[in-house]
Amino acid sequence: MAYFAHPTAVIDPGAQIGEGSRIWHFCHVSEEAVLGEKCVLGQNVFVANGVTLGNGVKVQNNVSLYTGVICEDEVFLGPSMVFTNVINPRSFIERKQEFRPTLVKKGASIGANATILCGVTLGRYCMIGAGAVVTANVPDFALMTGVPARQTGWISKNGHRLQLDETGKAQCPETGEWYQLNQKLGMLEEK
Repeated sequence: MAYFAHPTAVIDPGAQIGEGSRIWHFCHVSEEAVLGEKCVLGQNVFVANGVTLGNGVKVQNNVSLYTGVICEDEVFLGPSMVFTNVINPRSFIERKQEFRPTLVKKGASIGANATILCGVTLGRYCMIGAGAVVTANVPDFALMTGVPARQTGWISKNGHRLQLDETGKAQCPETGEWYQLNQKLGMLEEK
């Protein structure tokens, strides 16, 4: 077997699981789910049909990934964070045809107990703070906190808060990589 699954995990026939992935206690991976290589699913994770995880995605305990969620490579999903897939759910109305996709781009991190409303895109290497509620698209490298989530800063690839100088430049204290704020677009770019 090219991946590890704890004996209590349920892997439906047809699920695609990449080499080196680890699936822990009480997880359920649905038949039309796709997991890349070296993914980690912590305890009690549910992966629905139509979910795609890239390589190196880490999903912490008690996370449900519902139909329409796509996570690119090296995404981190913190403990008990929540995705939704319908904007106006009612128990007495079936709205499966109204599922809205959610895209989490490469290297993004979502903190514990954060909620991501469906239909948004989270930019590359952004960081969503613990408990935040994201209701709109998030730019690359943005730090988002609060309810509803607002941008409160910029983050480097390695997860350090960046201090922009008067020209809009910042350097990651760990790697020395430089970033530049594009004033016109309101986006941070790697240099």
